[in-house]
Amino acid sequence: MTDDDLPRKTVSIPDEIELLRLLDFYELQDPEHTRIHEFYDNLRAGEFTTTRCEECETVHFPPRIVCPECLSDDLEYVSLPHEGEIHSFTEVRGTAAIGMNEDTPFVAGTVDLGDVRLSARIDDAGYDDLSIGDPVRLKTVEIDNSIDQDRVFYRFETV
Repeated sequence: MTDDDLPRKTVSIPDEIELLRLLDFYELQDPEHTRIHEFYDNLRAGEFTTTRCEECETVHFPPRIVCPECLSDDLEYVSLPHEGEIHSFTEVRGTAAIGMNEDTPFVAGTVDLGDVRLSARIDDAGYDDLSIGDPVRLKTVEIDNSIDQDRVFYRFETV
């Protein structure tokens, strides 16, 4: 059998793909779906927080429900600074994650907040505008196309 003998059919590709609820991690911002909803509640209120283990005092980011160091579930929410500095960065120019492909190019980086380093998008600056050590501050963004609730996430912007 050759390739010419195989049946072929034509398929069409939609212009827009709706995210499955399974893939929509922003839905996990409510207490019905997750035990880290407090992170999102705090973010909506203008606070940037994460969890700290009361047993071994390790600070985690992202927030956890069990400490990965000592396996304790005795965690508390603690405040994180709203300002930090760029530890590393890159520019996303081509293909981006679902829902971000129309935003390219954009800068993503690692932000050093002292107790934690976290990955985040750096808004309002291009790659050539940034340097390691540049100061940045928290920026809370609302997520468009919310399914059932008001959703938020964090980014940073240059100071």
